Amino acid sequence: MRELRKYLSFALGAAVVAALIVVPMNFNRYGLFILSQWATMTIAAMGLNLTLGYAGQVSLAQGAFVGIGAYTAALMTTHGLPLAGALALAILLCFAIGWLLGYPALRVQHHYLAFVTLAFSTLAFLVFRNESWLTGGTYGISNIPRPAIFGFATNRPLPFYYVCLGMLGIVTLCMWWLIRSPWGRAFMALRENPIRAQSLGVDTRRYTLMAFAIGSALGGVAGVIYAPLTQYIDPVPFNLSLSLDLLMMVIVGGSGFFFGPFLGAMIAVLLPEWLRFTEGYYLMLYAAAVILLLIWSPTGILGILDRFLAERRTRAASAKRAGTKSQWETVA
Repeated sequence: MRELRKYLSFALGAAVVAALIVVPMNFNRYGLFILSQWATMTIAAMGLNLTLGYAGQVSLAQGAFVGIGAYTAALMTTHGLPLAGALALAILLCFAIGWLLGYPALRVQHHYLAFVTLAFSTLAFLVFRNESWLTGGTYGISNIPRPAIFGFATNRPLPFYYVCLGMLGIVTLCMWWLIRSPWGRAFMALRENPIRAQSLGVDTRRYTLMAFAIGSALGGVAGVIYAPLTQYIDPVPFNLSLSLDLLMMVIVGGSGFFFGPFLGAMIAVLLPEWLRFTEGYYLMLYAAAVILLLIWSPTGILGILDRFLAERRTRAASAKRAGTKSQWETVA
């Protein structure tokens, strides 16, 4: 049974990947942009899911790290430097800043930590808006080029969508390995009970800083892809609302579930587009759908599935115990 379940999971995953590759070939420019945006926001949400869902540290600064990555890519590529170099620099920069931002998490928790990260997000937005000598201020940075991958241009929407999808695939594989490594188990122990984790020899200080640093670095990766996707950036997309949207993606999809950011980003990015046929009511319907979902299942969409599977396993175990008990009574 376990082998069959593993085979079905692999087949389902392969079908989803094939659909993401083949189906968008028939999409128009706007449809490809929306899917590329979904892939980009999923990467950022995966970073926040590591910080919040696995390590249990609240952060409202993920949108700021997306902005740092975007401005790094815009400044470097508009001056003729390759996007790969911008990606490396953005990862290092966001990792270092995220490590420093993690130090308040060693002393404060929960909503106090949220206020600290909120202050950083506000500070980053003010730098993006006011330091025009570096960021262009409210005028932003335009004409951001798209990269050439092994000599193939990605100027058109479909090739660049595959760049976004490929980056999402790489990040997904890295996260899959990380969560199943000793680091991932230490992150989950830190979330469940920091005192018990420390008593078992887990260096809670180092892993708290590492959760912030890696999650922030993934925000920078998303920003590096976002800049050439839009080919123009200004401070507005990187205000507090982006951090709140990413937080909503993680919570709605399922905080602490590996595929939660995928579903959460799909809800946040694609659902408003699917509801546009309602014209002026689509934002109201979108908000109502999210509220009802969280009332029904505070653990998100995947929390519903997890609860169903847990109840099913409980019933199966109860039936097995009842059958074993009846056999013993028959023998007796």
